[in-house]
Amino acid sequence: MLKVGLTGGIGAGKSEVSRLLVSYGAVLIDADRIAREVVEPGTPGLVAVIAEFGPEILTPEGTLDRPKLGSIVFADPARLAALNAIVHPLVGARSAELEGKAGAGDVVVHDVPLLTENALAPLYDLVVVVDATPETQLDRLVRLRGMTETEARARMAAQADRARRRAIADLIIDNDGPLEALEPQVREVWRRLRERASATG
Repeated sequence: MLKVGLTGGIGAGKSEVSRLLVSYGAVLIDADRIAREVVEPGTPGLVAVIAEFGPEILTPEGTLDRPKLGSIVFADPARLAALNAIVHPLVGARSAELEGKAGAGDVVVHDVPLLTENALAPLYDLVVVVDATPETQLDRLVRLRGMTETEARARMAAQADRARRRAIADLIIDNDGPLEALEPQVREVWRRLRERASATG
């Protein structure tokens, strides 16, 4: 099994790279998706988040009000650290459980947005970084995700800068261009991952 860490700044296009890798045969473990699952109603994770941040971070239906929680934690590094201290161990445990179900010859891709920030690179056989300029990230967040420029810049500022991400990369996918320029790069990365998996398997 080859364990791959996939990361990139918000708006860099990591989700599209994940989707392509899965279409080629990768086993995807999506940290963001797991992070949502571990704080669903009735979970110990949600109980812990309410204990830390108060019941006002719930919607009237009793689910986590993500925009409200996001506005609290992205403006305050200490609050973000408190949230991460609750969620990250739960995500780690669930990720390990899912990884344990993969086959010996599989390429297991861990999609981890905060891989750089949390110094997780040593957990993987290699790290793939989806890279885009800050200008491209900002444009995508405002144009495609409907964020205000202020909100987009705050989200970007809460993450590691581009140089730090590139510094931990074994492979870099340049996603500044159009979608059709992305696919051949991801296909080449997949070829190299399969090659490496065969060598280690």
